[in-house]
Amino acid sequence: MTNETPGQPALMGMDRKIKKKKWPPRKIALVASAAAFVLVLLYLFLFQFSASSLNVEADRITVSTVEKGPFLEYIPIQGSVMPISRHSLATSEGGRVDKIFMEAGTMVKKGEPILEIVNTDLLLNIMWRDADFIQQSNQLRQVRLSLEQYQQALRQQMNTIENDLAKQKSAFERNQKLYNEKLLSEFDFERYKLDYEYQVRNRDIVAESQKKELEYRTEQLRSLEEQLKRMESNLAASKQKLDALVIRAPISGQLSALDAEIGEFKAPGTEIGQIDVLDAFSVRAQIDEFYVTRVQAGQKGEFDLGQTTYNLKIRRVFPEVREGKFEVDFDFVGAEPPDIRRGQTLHIRLELGDIADAVLVAKGGFYQTTGGNWIYALDKNGKFAVKRFIRIGRQNPQVYEVLEGLEPGDRVITSSYESFGDMDRLILK
Repeated sequence: MTNETPGQPALMGMDRKIKKKKWPPRKIALVASAAAFVLVLLYLFLFQFSASSLNVEADRITVSTVEKGPFLEYIPIQGSVMPISRHSLATSEGGRVDKIFMEAGTMVKKGEPILEIVNTDLLLNIMWRDADFIQQSNQLRQVRLSLEQYQQALRQQMNTIENDLAKQKSAFERNQKLYNEKLLSEFDFERYKLDYEYQVRNRDIVAESQKKELEYRTEQLRSLEEQLKRMESNLAASKQKLDALVIRAPISGQLSALDAEIGEFKAPGTEIGQIDVLDAFSVRAQIDEFYVTRVQAGQKGEFDLGQTTYNLKIRRVFPEVREGKFEVDFDFVGAEPPDIRRGQTLHIRLELGDIADAVLVAKGGFYQTTGGNWIYALDKNGKFAVKRFIRIGRQNPQVYEVLEGLEPGDRVITSSYESFGDMDRLILK
């Protein structure tokens, strides 16, 4: 008989032991939170001790945003306005400045005298040359007269010889007839024959002698004439040098420079001034030798004057480098600025390449410290900045082209890093 308690069901079979769960969800959540907290503490601890940090006032730095946009590589240079057509004035002969007819800045016409130089040695030289020329002219005149007289004597001498020869020939021919008719002895005939042959030979000898003597005298006369021509040419050249002592304007224009004082000695070849033709202008600029292989004729430039931008094009590149710079000449493309003046300074932007899209970062003092090898990049919240290695390509006065290390939208510190030392991390406050 089984005893049952009223209201309690009967136990059937053996009782089963209920096991409690070891990791309830609440406990797992608590453990995970604790582990995350420990990891954060460990990260902060390791970061603080593995990377040097510096607190920086945010209002003392310049933060720039990396952008992608059109990039044009150009360099700023200074150019000086100068006339396209100009002529330097130089002394061809040395001497002392005696008179100055014009002042710098004066408008001159071609052929007008500008200054006069006195050269005493040149004057004496011309006097001696002139005297020698006169003497040589007189000598030539005498030789010509002598030659004419000699030719007259030769004609008279030859006339006499020809007359004697004609007489001998006539006598010989008559006596030959008599001899043939047996009316003249052989002895007498031989005497007439020898006399005739002698006259023939004598005429030939005299004619040959006269020919050689005449050739000699004619050659002497020709030599004297050539010598006189050379003397005349030298004298004319000396007189031209004398004329060159008066320096005249080779072209019409403005006497832009004149370096001469009364009584000052000027050596031959000394530049004393310049005349400019003010009809058209060009621009001459000096460029650092670093760009000598990247600058060539045809490249474009521009400058701002007033509220207008004007265009230029390189016409000529001078390859010679002096004191670390070389020179180029620009021509204006299109209209020239109104009222432009010789010597006016222009601030030119010289293009070194074509426009192309690129990742760009603003220029700043950071480059002097990093050389463009790294930069401080801000985190998303802007609370701190860390070093980031980058690679910079081309540049212009406003921006650098970034080849590696940055993406559009990144925020970086572009101001000077001189006060940051070699810190890896900047904490912005």
